[in-house]
Amino acid sequence: MALVLAAVTVLTGCQRSSGASGSGPEPSGGAATVVRTSGYGAVFLGAGECSSFGTTSFTEVSCAGERAFARVVARHDGEVSAGQPCPATTDFVLHISESGALHDEDGDGRIAQGYACMRRLQPPHPGDPGGGGGPRTIVGDCVYGAGRGEVRETACDGGGGHAPEYRVTRAVTARSECPEPTTLYVELGGREPVGCARPV
Repeated sequence: MALVLAAVTVLTGCQRSSGASGSGPEPSGGAATVVRTSGYGAVFLGAGECSSFGTTSFTEVSCAGERAFARVVARHDGEVSAGQPCPATTDFVLHISESGALHDEDGDGRIAQGYACMRRLQPPHPGDPGGGGGPRTIVGDCVYGAGRGEVRETACDGGGGHAPEYRVTRAVTARSECPEPTTLYVELGGREPVGCARPV
């Protein structure tokens, strides 16, 4: 009999996961970090630009500089819950709060609220399939039972602090499309919101 469990919280395709995401300074599982400081380019953390690393704040830096840690793969204004989903292999999401800045897009002294979907410049990439982190659960990722009908992502190689119990093998539009023997349905969000998972 198939089990029905909910995956990590869906935020319009960008999910927050409390599973391990590998080593690195950003919060585990792609959790948001408030960005503070002035911008480097014309748009603060625009697509293609880079951020430094930090544990409580990030700054925009030249991608060619030694302080560059991750690149913006997509940048959206507004709240994550009402915005577009991040690309599938995003490593983490930076939430950008409205704040004063020395350099901003339109010269009004403020940076618009939004979020940046980030990809590390160097491996490991927790957003890759089986990587154990990132803001989205995707095909190839592994999960473990977290209690109360929930599952959380963990590294498929067992290096994420929790042993993997299931692997998402396919994404479909409805549970009835999952192949046999699917034993777990994972909520993915997006156009194919059902993840078909099997024991590992």
